[in-house]
Amino acid sequence: MYVPDEGPKSPLYARMSIELKGYKNTKICSSESWKVVLDTTRGPIEGIYHEPQYSETYAIVWASGARGGMDGPSHGLYPDLSEYFAQSNIASFRINYRYPSNLDESTLDVLVAVWHLANLGFTKTALVGHSFGGGVVLSASRYTTHARAVAVIASQLNGAEEVVLLNGRPLLVIHGEADSVLPVSNAHTIFEWASSPKELATLPGAGHGLRESPEELRTLLKQWVPKVLI
Repeated sequence: MYVPDEGPKSPLYARMSIELKGYKNTKICSSESWKVVLDTTRGPIEGIYHEPQYSETYAIVWASGARGGMDGPSHGLYPDLSEYFAQSNIASFRINYRYPSNLDESTLDVLVAVWHLANLGFTKTALVGHSFGGGVVLSASRYTTHARAVAVIASQLNGAEEVVLLNGRPLLVIHGEADSVLPVSNAHTIFEWASSPKELATLPGAGHGLRESPEELRTLLKQWVPKVLI
C-alpha cells in the first residue's frame, strides 16, 4: 500500500474550483452521438457523448494522454468501445481537455463530465484513462461517488497515488510489457498501492499505445466494464 511521507496532498477543492453552468450539443449525422460543449466557470470543455439505446444509469468517461484528443490509444480504442457500449445500454463521454498535460485542470474536466452525465441520469460511471489520463481519472475518482470503478492503461504515477482512496471500488490496471515511454513497473506499483478489488493485465510485446494488442485490450474492457458497473 502507498503511504505518503508527508501526508496526503492538499485536496483539489482547497486549491481550485469549477462549476457547470450548462451545455450545448450538436447531433453527429448518421450516429447516436453528439458533439458537446460544457459551459463552465473555467471555460468550455469539449467532448463527444454516445447515447445508449435505453438505459439512463450507466456511463463511462474516457480520458486521453497528455496531448489530449478523444480517440485514446490502440487505433481509436475510445470511439470503438463507446459505440460498442452504447449498444449495451452504457453511455460514454469522450473528453477533450482544456489544458492537456495539466493534471489539476484535466481532473476538473473529468469531474465536470461526470457531473454532466449524472444530470442526465447516468449516476454510475466508470472512468478510463490512458497514460497521463490514468493519473487524471484516479485523481478525479477521489472527488465523486458517481465514479464506481476506474481503469488505467499505460498510466503515469503522478496522480495515481490517489488509488489508495478508491475505498473498495474496482480497479483495472493494463500495461504493455514493451512500453518504452512509461515502464510496466508503473502498473505493478499502482496495483501494489491499491486495495481490492483489483485486476492487473500486462500485454506481452505491447508498447505505450498498445497498437500491438488491439483485440486483447478491447476484450479486457468489454468484459470488465459491465462486470463492475451493472
